[in-house]
Amino acid sequence: MKLVFITIGLLGIGIAGLAIKLWAKKDGKFAGTCASQNPHLNKTGEPCGFCGKPADLCENK
Repeated sequence: MKLVFITIGLLGIGIAGLAIKLWAKKDGKFAGTCASQNPHLNKTGEPCGFCGKPADLCENK
């Protein structure tokens, strides 16, 4: 039972951390969420399926 409370507590801290980060960011957006910015996920250089930005125009390479 002790392990369940520790697990729930750690998950709560993690969710609270994400909520604080989201609240503190401008316009509530996480930076660098496009898969086109990650060379391990986008090896062929295809544009992002969500925003359409090509991999070579990403500012966070």
